[in-house]
Amino acid sequence: MTASRKDKKTSQNNSPSVCTCINLRRASMAVTGLYDQYLAPSGLNISQFSLLKHLTVLGPVSVSELALEMRLDRTTLVRNLKALEQSGYVEDTSAEGSRNRCLTLTESGKALYNAAAELWEEAQLFLQESLGSADLQILTTLLSKIEKLRL
Repeated sequence: MTASRKDKKTSQNNSPSVCTCINLRRASMAVTGLYDQYLAPSGLNISQFSLLKHLTVLGPVSVSELALEMRLDRTTLVRNLKALEQSGYVEDTSAEGSRNRCLTLTESGKALYNAAAELWEEAQLFLQESLGSADLQILTTLLSKIEKLRL
């Protein structure tokens, strides 16, 4: 029996590409979607959660330092910060007239982070259970190697 046209299309879409970059992008989108789904009850996406997490650890920090720590370009960071600042979760506490912004987590930002951290832990656990600890460690090692491949 031959597969229907729809079945063929579905199975082709789930096949790995010969292009490593495409495979990594697909995997990244899948993992991002998974974390976003787990974090949805908090109203945060994984990018916003990561910003709150870094601000929790770093304390008051400049945009440049935060971008460096998160290994993001400033434009991406500023775009992701906008909604958090507008919602009152992050504020600029730099001195008046200062050229550098100093970002600080507000009390409501700390409360949101703490609530969302539980949801993030659930996503982490799901991935660990789905992939297995050994494969997850291999994946983490490979991703670190890939990140260092810059020319």
